[in-house]
Amino acid sequence: MTMVTLLVATTIDPASINPANELLAMPGWSPGPSLQDIKSFANRDVRLLLHDKSIVAEDDLDNRWEELTGEVVDEVIFFSRHTAVSNRPALTVHPIGVPHLLDGEVPLQGGKPGWAAPPSPRIGPWLRLLKTIAESHNLVPEFEITLEGTHHGPVTNKRTLFLEIGSTEDYWCRQDAAKVIALLVWEGLAIGGGIDVGNWNREHSKNNKVLLGIGGGHYAPRHMDIVLKDGVWVSHLLSGYSLPMEDPKLSNGNTSDKSIGGSWKQSIKASYEATTSAFPGGEIIAHLDHKSFKSWQKTAITGFLGELGVKIGKPKDFY
Repeated sequence: MTMVTLLVATTIDPASINPANELLAMPGWSPGPSLQDIKSFANRDVRLLLHDKSIVAEDDLDNRWEELTGEVVDEVIFFSRHTAVSNRPALTVHPIGVPHLLDGEVPLQGGKPGWAAPPSPRIGPWLRLLKTIAESHNLVPEFEITLEGTHHGPVTNKRTLFLEIGSTEDYWCRQDAAKVIALLVWEGLAIGGGIDVGNWNREHSKNNKVLLGIGGGHYAPRHMDIVLKDGVWVSHLLSGYSLPMEDPKLSNGNTSDKSIGGSWKQSIKASYEATTSAFPGGEIIAHLDHKSFKSWQKTAITGFLGELGVKIGKPKDFY
């Protein structure tokens, strides 16, 4: 059985189709079968799918591809635009999921409540490779190279990451940014030959510690400081908004995690379980953005991580 990587782009987003077209301009591609109305192209063990809906709208592409072709999907990589209030130009890498949403809540950007995709082990190594390629193409410091917290869909079942160009139309259309994203994938998957980057199965014998980020803002600055160091693996990054916690306001100071409402436990548990499936043999270690929590929150989260058997690490514990 052939193991393949799925790349997914949409024709309606320049920040998605432009990197895909840059990749298709590189040697070795041939047309593949269509999945309903979705065109595909093949190059070695990589399959590029082009659809014409929102990038978060096509769920279960991995399962659907397996049913169509009999190939086994190992990982899924999406190309997308990034939007930000700041409008700051950015190239971003991140895991996906909406693990904090409760049953019955409607995900505004795809996915399904309580779900976190298995995070691609390539996220950390590719962030570092992206920084190198972007610097060599003079996109830094104009573009910020950054992680983002776990958010949005679509639903996938295999190891997944998103690559995004932000944050306004001028930047979504930038051909030099599209080229850098395409080169990241070409080199990162070794489509043209050589050795791929961020291959957990091959590389984790050197360091099997995996960072599970808890707390902080959407761009995960405290976690980023660690992940930019060589050899660090990163999984889900749960920003504050993915950890809804109801303030117990208990005068007696009882802040055991049992007394604190909100979907924060569900979010941590789903992300932890997705991480263990994505990093077989890995030691999952939580990294807390301590300054982002009040003391009752930190106490509750620390207690719950203990129940799950998850160690809490300092920066030096990850490399």
